[in-house]
Amino acid sequence: MPALTAPQPSESDIRDADLRAELEVAREQPEFEEAVRFLAAKQRFRDTGQVGTPVPDMTDDIRDPDLRERLTRIPTGDRFGAMLRTSLAKEQAERDAKAARLAALTPLERRREAVRERLAEPFANEDRYHVHSVLALCGLPYKRPPDGAGDYIREYGRSSLVVQAGYLKDPSTGHMVKQGLPYGPKARLLLMHLCTMALRQNSKEIEVADSMSAFIRDLGFEVTGGARGTIGQFKEQLHRLSAARMQIGLWRGEKALTVNTQPIEAFDVWLPRDPSQKMLWNSTIYMDDKFFQTLKEHALPVDIRAMRAFAHSAKQIDIVWWLVSRLKSLDRVTPIGWESLKSQFGQEVVSRDRKFRQSFAEDMKAIQEVYPNIRLQVAEKGVTLYPTDAKSMLVPAKRVLSARKP
Repeated sequence: MPALTAPQPSESDIRDADLRAELEVAREQPEFEEAVRFLAAKQRFRDTGQVGTPVPDMTDDIRDPDLRERLTRIPTGDRFGAMLRTSLAKEQAERDAKAARLAALTPLERRREAVRERLAEPFANEDRYHVHSVLALCGLPYKRPPDGAGDYIREYGRSSLVVQAGYLKDPSTGHMVKQGLPYGPKARLLLMHLCTMALRQNSKEIEVADSMSAFIRDLGFEVTGGARGTIGQFKEQLHRLSAARMQIGLWRGEKALTVNTQPIEAFDVWLPRDPSQKMLWNSTIYMDDKFFQTLKEHALPVDIRAMRAFAHSAKQIDIVWWLVSRLKSLDRVTPIGWESLKSQFGQEVVSRDRKFRQSFAEDMKAIQEVYPNIRLQVAEKGVTLYPTDAKSMLVPAKRVLSARKP
């Protein structure tokens, strides 16, 4: 049977005078869009001489509430109404097929699929987040360091990062308590959130959410309690970041600069261990001025929508940030060998080179599911990056960020 509907019918599809008259009558009605579909279909049936062909009534196949609501606006006892019901049934079948395909994916694959669809939507200013480029490229530990671990040192090109664990005062005992090194995806996302809030407010005094739960939700996570809930995980990383001391090594022209800093200069709320207990923040976290000034000079823009697809993996977050940094200025084909890649992303990996290459290739595949237009190739000798349109994954930084003064 010939196709009964055409994609996205428009007013121009309606030509006969009597149908145009009906269109004008319907123009002021809330169901105008449905009327266009109906009258365009009526025009097609006149054009093709299909008026006498029976059309099955597929009303029972239409289940989704929005489709059922559109169904109520279609005339009954009319051949063209039957045709429109068939169109709705086809749309329902397409939705069912998509749902079946998603059901066959893993939870992480479904999350990446959803994020890719979100990225196809127009970019909004609130989607632009920033992270300090040195922290993005040098990175924090992937996994929980052993208790009592010493200095954590990382380098990338001419940038260097040293992180030392510090202490926080426990108000319940009055004692200073040693916090471990910050690690994993939650620490990275917390730092990104704090960097973003500081730049948006153009102040080292960061106004934060009213409660820990709201703060976590702002980062795109479900708020869950319990021993393995997100509340406890974020509390731990916030304590570790609040206590951590950092040294950031930078180059300015031909001069080397070492910045001794503590990203969070003051943080006067000790979050309770009981996940069910609501803890209001004091509304402000104070960022260290040295860190804030270098952040304004070295802010790497990222799209928060994409970050939510990789929130489970510190390594994938680091790879995305690395790609953003490399691709934004890449003007020629650039091969990168496995030795260099393992030096940067193979931290805490004790497996053989082959295992690292396999896991890195899987990470790249996951990233390309979200960013299908990235031009890169994983091969025997490493990864080759190709010049990529900035719109594929990059977010332009606002010019005022580096120009503003506190």
